[in-house]
Amino acid sequence: QAQLVESGGGLVQPGGSLRLSCAASGSIFVPQVMAWYRQAPGKQRELVAKAITDGIPEYADSVKGRFTISRDNTKNTVDLQMSSLKPEDTAVYYCYGRLFQRGSVTWGDYWGQGTQVTVYS
Repeated sequence: QAQLVESGGGLVQPGGSLRLSCAASGSIFVPQVMAWYRQAPGKQRELVAKAITDGIPEYADSVKGRFTISRDNTKNTVDLQMSSLKPEDTAVYYCYGRLFQRGSVTWGDYWGQGTQVTVYS
């Protein structure tokens, strides 16, 4: 069964840093896409950063220059280094992966369970 497992998150003061990690398992190929999304209370889930295999990372305008996404294709992991955090970054952060599960005939979309990031004064 293909799945994504996240770690990291927590409480941090404005200006601080956090690192989120996500590991994909059960994909017989290197994930086509790995990304981080977030959802704040009362808001829609939004893309934070995306890393396509052999592509250029993409970032939401609100996090450019502060967040960095990185992948390790040998381990099928994706990290999100978050710096200069702001209260408006508070949200549940979800790892996303486009994986190829054994026995499937095509790529599928998979989500992690979500991890809370709270930036408080």
